[in-house]
Amino acid sequence: MQNIKVWPGKPFPLGANWDGHGTNFSLYSEHATQVELLLFDEADSSSARHIIQLKERTAFIWHCYIPGVKSPQLYAYRVYGPFEPENGHRFNPNKVLLDPYAKALSNSFEWNDSFLAYIPGDPQDDLSFSETDSCRYVPKCVVTDTWFDWDGDRPMRYPWNETIIYEAHVKGVSIQHPDIEEGIAGSYEALAQPAIINHLKNLGITAIELLPIHQHVIDKGLIDRGLTNYWGYNSIAFFAPDCRYSSSGNYGEQVYEFKHMVKSLHKAGIEVILDVVYNHTAEGGHMGPTLCFRGIDNASYYHLSPENPRYYMDFSGCGTSFRMSHPHVTQLIMDSLRYWIQEMHVDGFRFDLASTLAREFYEVDKLSTFFDIIQQDPVISQAKLIAEPWDLGSGGYQVGNFPPLWTEWNGKYRDSIRRFWKGLPEQTPEIAFRLTGSSDLYQTDGRKPVASINFITCHDGFTLQDLVSYNNKHNEANNEDNRDGTNDNISYNYGVEGPSDDPEIIEIRDRQKRNFLATLLLSQGVPLFLGGDELGRTQNGNNNAYCQDNQISWFDWNFDDKQKALMEFVQELIKIRQKHPIFRKRKFFRGEKLPGSKFKDITWLKPDGREMSTKDWDKLFFKTIGILLNGEAIDEIDAQGNKITDDTFLMIINAHEEPVSFTLPPVMHKSTLYLYTSNEKIDEKDRQTVKGPSFIIKGRSCALLCANKTK
Repeated sequence: MQNIKVWPGKPFPLGANWDGHGTNFSLYSEHATQVELLLFDEADSSSARHIIQLKERTAFIWHCYIPGVKSPQLYAYRVYGPFEPENGHRFNPNKVLLDPYAKALSNSFEWNDSFLAYIPGDPQDDLSFSETDSCRYVPKCVVTDTWFDWDGDRPMRYPWNETIIYEAHVKGVSIQHPDIEEGIAGSYEALAQPAIINHLKNLGITAIELLPIHQHVIDKGLIDRGLTNYWGYNSIAFFAPDCRYSSSGNYGEQVYEFKHMVKSLHKAGIEVILDVVYNHTAEGGHMGPTLCFRGIDNASYYHLSPENPRYYMDFSGCGTSFRMSHPHVTQLIMDSLRYWIQEMHVDGFRFDLASTLAREFYEVDKLSTFFDIIQQDPVISQAKLIAEPWDLGSGGYQVGNFPPLWTEWNGKYRDSIRRFWKGLPEQTPEIAFRLTGSSDLYQTDGRKPVASINFITCHDGFTLQDLVSYNNKHNEANNEDNRDGTNDNISYNYGVEGPSDDPEIIEIRDRQKRNFLATLLLSQGVPLFLGGDELGRTQNGNNNAYCQDNQISWFDWNFDDKQKALMEFVQELIKIRQKHPIFRKRKFFRGEKLPGSKFKDITWLKPDGREMSTKDWDKLFFKTIGILLNGEAIDEIDAQGNKITDDTFLMIINAHEEPVSFTLPPVMHKSTLYLYTSNEKIDEKDRQTVKGPSFIIKGRSCALLCANKTK
């Protein structure tokens, strides 16, 4: 490195790529006039050991090759060009910039005003030009060695109808686990430990969906309030696993740890899905910092206002939106997705505010370039693709409107099930659609029930415990005077706001939790539940804990007998779903008799035992309803071409406060009470036999009866 040599190199692949002898560096910028590659010895260096002028430029890609440069060499860029905010250009060579394709960063961001390309002062300050150098404070990119012994690891590709998703935060799930060493708690390595893996396996989880793990930046506003960006929805490096979750301080070690985590989870039969945030970046709006894309080529990377390019089109509420109509922006996202699949072996992605990605110009367009390319990509199209089907822009609520390859977080499912169990007047057809896979949303474009990712709770909102314990949000700890977070929680506290010692209140809350869980896991579609709900985790009424990296958000593994009973209830529920294909159909119910069957595949029953009529469906609300599922009329075959059959079940859901006598259809006159949410446990060995023409279902309860087979 003393007598450094610089070769022309190649424009592709983009980023820093070591080939065993040296490293090729490649950076896209259409409007830059000069690019400097900086090589560093230490992450906090205020000056570079070597400054290399990139003289080669191919199709707006600046590149070079340097023999001898290898992992973990630190590097960054300075990019020169016009500083004309009114024309959309914000080049400032005083700002050291990250490589958009960086595979790892040396350390996390600690806010410094030198990140601003302008001089703070008045409302017009973003038009001023800062000469303060940010070199010392910006984390440096790391040249990485991609070699890893995957030991034959391959994608499992579980069918969607066999998938059960567990949403969790890397740190929150493990930081307080008593069986994980303090040095690795809260890290990628912690998720590879038996304590976490065995918990997931014992539950029956098939996929863990991790909140954002791309390197992110903590907003200055949060720092000023003494808080942090715990959730991580503020990405800046879309190829780099966040170094905050590394148990090692070595440069680039987070890449190895992440791979080891994935490998360990795969060996246990658990897929890994990443929550990814391509809708905006951590640079924010026109008053935000210059860390990467803004300083490399603001006009190419970001969706600028056509009326005034000084400002940004903001569909996420975070200041910026990627310019999805630009081919290099689309390439960046596709390259990132392929990298995580091919190099890091992840199994799928949940796209935050995915409607933003369909906005090439302004309107949401499901035929946009982004979706077209994914459809045609032989790698990405085979991964699990989940859309959060809304953003904050006009027309952004797009539930049911994504292309056929996609599944969607079904917000209508969440709201409908919450309203039903709260006892609110819910349209009967609405609850029927949600329980059976939401055919009203997904059937017309050829999709199946598995297009619906069903959830009751998720990271954004109340936990399950808080859903039945609070009427109102309690976000005072966020230091925004409780203004943040939604006010429309469709929750109920049953008489006391927050924790209660009243046995009756505790009992109804526990029963409602079981009702929500039973409904979720017995509905058609793909169940997703918030990690920690099986432990009765509470956030003390905080429904927007994005900034709480503390006890509010972390799992408490010291659970009592009631929490243990809830966990066992979830285990048994998942066993029922896994054992019986009637609860995870690949096709929608048809509501008619199939050839060779005496009964319809699904029949909706009133409490008097009669089938719902057209007039009944037009009524506002049935608080008690029965769903007869005919296991002999499953119009599907298995992987070997054999007809799938199952037991016949009657699911009765009663949102009334009082017991209801439900008249059973003849097929259920001799049946087994498979599940009853009025009971704290599901005891498979001691299931009750139901005889007679009726069943008294207690108030606010769900019962599942299985018809006894006759010879």
